Amino acid sequence: MTLMTKFLGAAAGMALTSGAALAEPALIFDLGGKFDKSFNEAAFNGATRWAEETGGKFAEIEMQSEAQREQALRRFAESGANPIITMGFAMADPLSTVAPDYPDTKFAVVDVNWLDLPNVRQVSFAEHEGSYLVGVMAAMASKSNTVGFVGGMDVPLIRHFGCGYAQGVMATNPDAKVIANMTGTTPAAWNDPVKGSEITKAQINQGADVVYAAAGGTGVGVLQTAADEGILSIGVDSNQNHLHPGKVLTSMLKRVDVAVYDAMMAGEDLEVGEVVTLGLAEEGVGVAVDEHNKDLVTEEMQAAVDEARQKIIDGEIKVVSYYENDSCPALDF
Repeated sequence: MTLMTKFLGAAAGMALTSGAALAEPALIFDLGGKFDKSFNEAAFNGATRWAEETGGKFAEIEMQSEAQREQALRRFAESGANPIITMGFAMADPLSTVAPDYPDTKFAVVDVNWLDLPNVRQVSFAEHEGSYLVGVMAAMASKSNTVGFVGGMDVPLIRHFGCGYAQGVMATNPDAKVIANMTGTTPAAWNDPVKGSEITKAQINQGADVVYAAAGGTGVGVLQTAADEGILSIGVDSNQNHLHPGKVLTSMLKRVDVAVYDAMMAGEDLEVGEVVTLGLAEEGVGVAVDEHNKDLVTEEMQAAVDEARQKIIDGEIKVVSYYENDSCPALDF
């Protein structure tokens, strides 16, 4: 069972639900809701697995605004929660402000790798490596030689996804075309399935017959529209194959669930002051093949993915990171 912690906004004082026990872990979801079927939901699944296996409880909050980030951190720290696990790059600045005030509290943050804080564990992922693999699959599945990418908020992290994807596509089919669009420039871009649908239709009109969504809750609209329009989609973070069986080519898995589960299992013994990066070699990213998409993944496609995966791990294929030079060799955003 989870201990549901409700924050009702600044006006309500953000009071913690009564009965919160000291030294229990807390989980702060990013904007978009914990049931976004993607990034946040993966975190929730990891926490739920921990609770079911240990019988423990965790506090949680679904934020409604940017202003609640720092407030949530402070409220959980004051309550004695430990560790406090936060989701998303937008938690970097609030953590930089709050963590030094609570040196005995341990924090973990997913999708941040640039902070210098002794009581914070930073977990990042090699999203470009996993995206390269789904790019290979998209190129092989496409009949029009045109594929799409729909990002959420236009930030380097999402360009990192798109860049890896485009490299996988172009390495597999140099004659292919990759259309890329972002949903917006504010956090609202993570939870706008209607806009995701509109972008998908526009890409279809340009010839795309496979579309990869890296857009949080917005991606639900991308996958739905792709299924309705008779093209293939690619999910992200969580395994989204089941949302539209036989119509989702695959999902790029980002094991946020494992990062959260491991942090909760470590508890107050969580190793902090370090950056952990999880890529293909660490099985932190990958592709999902199950009963819902097995008929779409040919033996040739699976062999190509397996070969590319191993070559990336061995260093024979170097997937360029968008972070390295703020540009992408295979895609002009």
